[in-house]
Amino acid sequence: MGQQVQRLGAYAVVVRGDRILLTRLAERVTKQELWTLPGGGVDHGEDPRAAVVREIYEETGLRAEVGETAHVFSMHLSDTWRRGRRVDAHSVRIVYDGWVAADAPDPRVVEIDGSTADAAWQPIGAVLDGSLPTVGLVTEALAELRPQQRQRVAAYAYVERDGALLLTRNSALGPHPGVWTLPGGGIDHGESPADTVLRELHEECGLEGELGELLTVDDHHFTGTAPIGRREDFHAIRIVYRASVPADAEPRVVEVDGTTDAVAWVPLTEVATDAARFSSLVRAAITAAGGR
Repeated sequence: MGQQVQRLGAYAVVVRGDRILLTRLAERVTKQELWTLPGGGVDHGEDPRAAVVREIYEETGLRAEVGETAHVFSMHLSDTWRRGRRVDAHSVRIVYDGWVAADAPDPRVVEIDGSTADAAWQPIGAVLDGSLPTVGLVTEALAELRPQQRQRVAAYAYVERDGALLLTRNSALGPHPGVWTLPGGGIDHGESPADTVLRELHEECGLEGELGELLTVDDHHFTGTAPIGRREDFHAIRIVYRASVPADAEPRVVEVDGTTDAVAWVPLTEVATDAARFSSLVRAAITAAGGR
């Protein structure tokens, strides 16, 4: 039996849509193409969460965040080779749910002469069907991955004028980039839904509004990427009020680098003929208002 060697490592599963962030092991580690999760050994005295954030940057050049909980995987190889010698190896791997910003650049290896030769977003399907060669930890971690559950209560304005509806477009930081929806957003702690609508009308449209009656309460459940880049099992509760704005007011986006990148008056006929460009909230609000 070789010398007993135990190693503690910290890693992260970082998923974006149907792809996962992986790193390819350098030739000095293996002569074969082999991909693994970003991460590595925890230094003495280092917090594992800090270690995985450091390792992700060194191996991919990306600034990542990780969740508070993790899964622990253990692998014991009683007769293997490490750095040219035969050892009895025991690896304990802590794997976190991780994420990077939705607008993060392409990954690139920062560390020189390390154990990583490449970094890339790889198709999850290729990992699961075995067409992409990976270490066992990748499929083990994917099997345990669950999106973060999040419920959000938000309030919106239904503003109709001359056969057109005031709508805002989701930016790349929004849950559905390029999709048009009603002006509005999340209710801050302690804030009334009515105040939320008026605040969001100003931030997203540059308009001072006046609220009318409660129009409808709608909900939407889906799994997607949050503005911070984290994969979430998202449940939205959406409160919609009728509202009005000054007749001569022209909308403009006030909030910079937010989840809205455009605002416009969109004819209701356009919504009816091109439903794919508009959120389910828009269609639900039109129906509640008596439209089709």
